Amino acid sequence: MKTMNTGEKVKLFLIRNAVPIVFLVVSAIAIPISHFSIEYLVQEMLIRLSRNAFLVLSLLIPIMAGMGLNFGMVLGAMAGQIGLIFVSDWHVAGVYGMTLAAIISTPLAILFGWLCGTVLNKAIGREMVTAYILGFFMNGVYQLVVLYGFGSVVPIHSPELVLSRGYGIRNVTNLDSMRRSLDTLIPLQIGGIEIPLATFLVIALFCVFIVWFRRTKLGQDMRASGEDMAVAHAAGIPVMRTRVISIIISTVLACYGQIIFLQNVGTMNTYNSHEQAGVFAIASLLVGGATVARASIFNVFAGVVLFHLMFVVSPMAGKYLVGDAQIGEYFRVFVSYGIISLALVLHAWRRHADKVRARAELRGDAAGA
Repeated sequence: MKTMNTGEKVKLFLIRNAVPIVFLVVSAIAIPISHFSIEYLVQEMLIRLSRNAFLVLSLLIPIMAGMGLNFGMVLGAMAGQIGLIFVSDWHVAGVYGMTLAAIISTPLAILFGWLCGTVLNKAIGREMVTAYILGFFMNGVYQLVVLYGFGSVVPIHSPELVLSRGYGIRNVTNLDSMRRSLDTLIPLQIGGIEIPLATFLVIALFCVFIVWFRRTKLGQDMRASGEDMAVAHAAGIPVMRTRVISIIISTVLACYGQIIFLQNVGTMNTYNSHEQAGVFAIASLLVGGATVARASIFNVFAGVVLFHLMFVVSPMAGKYLVGDAQIGEYFRVFVSYGIISLALVLHAWRRHADKVRARAELRGDAAGA
């Protein structure tokens, strides 16, 4: 096999990390234009890391199992939001409310994850597109149940939640009773910058869990299934069952991530919050240098910082450059969907290139023999 020289290695590194490099360059240009202070940007990045990291980390396990980007994570976010609606109706506040919401939504998230995993096993090789469409379908079911079932079939008593007609949940659910309850559980301030220590401890525990999980029998089975399903099946690994479990775990973790996300925000867009969570989480992971087939914890944190740094500075940079902050808003929404589309195109291109390269190497080995 041919050994790559230094120039080829540099070229390969630049190709593989083109997205994070572009975001670094754009952010480096936009930061001085935006006129934001370093202290403000550091505070914003800490808030956004604590808010989004758990959601993005939930994407790693399906990638390890060879199922690509779990667009079905929105099903877990829906389950988390249903738990929060019940807790808000019962007026359970603070960390206790978050915990109760997680307990209520876990069975729902498991059910949604099993449904998603079962469907994806029927669409091997097209998991991401299938999960994306399934997310749209389940979004319709979720909106139907919350808009017509809650308050009529499912008892909801709080007039602050129910629409004036007597059933259906309002567009915005107030979560002031839980706002930043986890973030401020262990107060810490350094140099005037607030650090949500308790949230970061939860995220750190999740990272430890991922590292440990990869070394377990189930984790090894997922990695084997992700590398080659046929070989894994021949080795006696229950491939289909393993794939379903990976989606269930990811969906449950996305459910918890959405609860952490919304407690930080302090308000919930009842019918749309889960959609934004899925798109931004996947875009963040890809911006960090991950691909459809390979992702790490480092990619998660790098992606959240780079993606949200651009989110913070682009509106003000647009205002100072062209006199209109809305330009920055349009740019970041365009980037969110553009980066996902680019990742899917590159994934298809790389798979084709790998197949061509493998065939060429086989021909070379055959000729040498």
